[in-house]
Amino acid sequence: MPSFLEGVVAPEAYERWLNRKAIAHAKRDRGRGHSGETSTRPLYKEAIHAAVVLSDGVDAYTGEALDWHLISTWDNDASTAGRHEYKARFALLPTVDHVDAGATEASFKICAWRTNDAKHDMSVTEFIELCRLVLAHATRLEG
Repeated sequence: MPSFLEGVVAPEAYERWLNRKAIAHAKRDRGRGHSGETSTRPLYKEAIHAAVVLSDGVDAYTGEALDWHLISTWDNDASTAGRHEYKARFALLPTVDHVDAGATEASFKICAWRTNDAKHDMSVTEFIELCRLVLAHATRLEG
């Protein structure tokens, strides 16, 4: 477990989260036609863990501190009842982002759910360009 998570998240919770993310991303990528040899749970688990360590606990794109207490705490029933307000509390939930959604090998960054939602399947370059357009437009509107 990364040292920055010690005392923040129980090792069992981190391991459970890591396993679940590796399984989900490997399954998704195999469904997108990626090789079963390169899209395995062990390879993805290793790649995701490496991305977590490199993140040092912050969003790879915004530099915001991620709320690691939120991993594995999503409640579907509470989500249905709370809707937008419930989801908003998870804005800084650490998520696993495919650096390039079209890549054939595991390449991940860790970012907030809000950031990952905004980036979606864009490349890093496309996402940064979109952010620049949003910022430029907002600046013009504030004018």
